[in-house]
Amino acid sequence: MACNPASDAKPAATIAAPLSATAATPAVTNNSSGKIVVYQAFTRLFGNSNTTNQRFGTAAENGVGKFNDINDAALVALKGMGVSHLWLTGVPHHGLVADYSAFGISADDPDVIKGRAGSPYAVKDYYSVNPDLAVDPAKRLDEFKALITRAHQHGIKVIIDIVPNHVARHYESLGKPTDVRDFGADDNTTLEYSKHNNFYYVPGQAFELPDIPAEFTPLGAEAHPLKDGKFAEMPAKWTGNGARAAKPDFNDWYETVKINYGVKPDGSYDFERLPADYANKNHAAHAAFWQGKELPDSWLKFRDITKFWLEMGVDGFRFDMAEMVPVEFWSFLNSSIKLQSPDALLLAEVYQPQLYRDYVQLGKMDYLYDKVGFYDSLKLLMQGKGTSSEVLAKHAEVADIDQHMLKFLENHDEQRIASPEFAGAAEKGKPAMVVSTLVGKAPTLLYFGQEVGEAGALDAGFGKPSRTSIFDYVGVPAHQGWLNGGKYDGGGLTAEQASLRAFYQQLLKFSSEASALKGEFVSLHPLNLTSPGYSEQQLSFARFDDKQQLLVVSNFAEKPVSFNLQLPADLIKTWQLSAAPVVFTDLFSQHQQSTNPAKQHRLTIELPALGSVVLQRQ
Repeated sequence: MACNPASDAKPAATIAAPLSATAATPAVTNNSSGKIVVYQAFTRLFGNSNTTNQRFGTAAENGVGKFNDINDAALVALKGMGVSHLWLTGVPHHGLVADYSAFGISADDPDVIKGRAGSPYAVKDYYSVNPDLAVDPAKRLDEFKALITRAHQHGIKVIIDIVPNHVARHYESLGKPTDVRDFGADDNTTLEYSKHNNFYYVPGQAFELPDIPAEFTPLGAEAHPLKDGKFAEMPAKWTGNGARAAKPDFNDWYETVKINYGVKPDGSYDFERLPADYANKNHAAHAAFWQGKELPDSWLKFRDITKFWLEMGVDGFRFDMAEMVPVEFWSFLNSSIKLQSPDALLLAEVYQPQLYRDYVQLGKMDYLYDKVGFYDSLKLLMQGKGTSSEVLAKHAEVADIDQHMLKFLENHDEQRIASPEFAGAAEKGKPAMVVSTLVGKAPTLLYFGQEVGEAGALDAGFGKPSRTSIFDYVGVPAHQGWLNGGKYDGGGLTAEQASLRAFYQQLLKFSSEASALKGEFVSLHPLNLTSPGYSEQQLSFARFDDKQQLLVVSNFAEKPVSFNLQLPADLIKTWQLSAAPVVFTDLFSQHQQSTNPAKQHRLTIELPALGSVVLQRQ
């Protein structure tokens, strides 16, 4: 989640304690022979061809992408890249400044909206979609359903965000079923906490806006009927990141309020704890455990929300800040989801490695971000500050749950590779992408624009450079070259951008088909550190199953390298390499070379700056 461009501050209070767990759960079944590829498209920006990019510009000035912009051409191109799942960010109706009163939608107060377009993680109505994304806002759900149908016709599944930890301060569902009550509608607001309250309160105190710097005020001097430096909320609610003051800090998630899951203010639990041995039990057993128990009302509300979206045709969810919600809730929710839709993909944002196994095994998540550890160490290597040994050590730390640890180099929270704050050049992402995509069994995530070297350089308003803004109406320049007015043919790309995209397409398509990536992993790095010419700026490993054998070598140095790649004796035995030379073909160049059996099947490797080889045994 990215709630504030000025701070990377962690939540003020995390009230989800770890449980002891030992066993992994099965990941999502993939119909292809290789790995799942998830493509994250920020829906508001993905189809926007407008290049005005005025700071805090309106949708009319800067443009806004629509569901209809994700057309057949876009889906054909994504499928050609090996994409199996399309993560559409910003679909549920969130708070925004634009006036949709003509469609019966209540106005949002700009004093608690971040940016003019609003944060997609401040959801206002879980039973509707963002009206900005529809050509006809009155038919916004129909346009979204049509996109789901379109994606399915191209063999691509659709996932959306669910944000269980918090909702917008002004939550009001226009689209809810008749038997559904809004969050907070039945709360006893005289109490700080009650098991069935949806929110936490600061009794007797009114909410006060934080001191917001003028540079982050989207309307400036522009008039708005609700813009007065105030937001009426009595009593004040706890802020989304757990801040309990009636007046939160600017760096808090002040546009949101925290959901109560039956965790008392002192951190104790108001529900039955899940026994540790449920780490070894299936979804049906988890669902049965919760039957007949008195559960907090918020649990039931989110169960009904996910049921609504699954019935619409959504194929899974990316859960925002899952670690801020108790593991028991995830056991309840995810078992419910899986019984309704066994193939639903469940991806969670968790940043505490000591909780990874709990959220996979007890919380029944399919996948977690492999962020703290693998991504962080790989980023340092890309920046010339880290080593390959550190990257591989982090990979080894989660080897027992490797099939659940989704890999990425960019997403909406992270800096763009090409930004000066990260690597300063998109080319530096190439060896890292090879390693990230091929090192493990779990899915690979690609953020839109990464494949054409988007640098995230615009100051769009609330969103600051290095990350593409999720708060503003803005264009994404490099991506727009591929978009090419809705043709999605790359007609506006430079030669360098087109070459980069071809690299990503070849690599990801290969990963979606390579059965070896579901098989074994052997690090070649420690042995090869003894090879002249090989250093901590190179990284090598083998991947294999009974059908396919691969050698992967990447060069993170900005200069060419040459060395003899050594294979461990155990790998030579496992692969049954005999006295005859073995031929390998490189994925990228199609160049073939043979091993030298007289020298333990060593291979001569010559890599350009930032180059890689993916050698497949013939």
